[in-house]
Amino acid sequence: MLTPKSGLFLAISCVAAIAAVGCVFELSSGIPQWGQAATTAILIGSLPVTVIAFLAAVKDARANF
Repeated sequence: MLTPKSGLFLAISCVAAIAAVGCVFELSSGIPQWGQAATTAILIGSLPVTVIAFLAAVKDARANF
């Protein structure tokens, strides 16, 4: 069952995953718009946020099932 809390976690996970994919494309293009360091930092930060937020959404949904 999707609760508002698990929906929020799922939305955060989706946004972070989109950011990660965008960073991969930016880095593979050669010259990222925000620079190599900033784009790499966003990529490194968004990967664990994606996983942690997704797991939190699943945990909350299972708790309210």
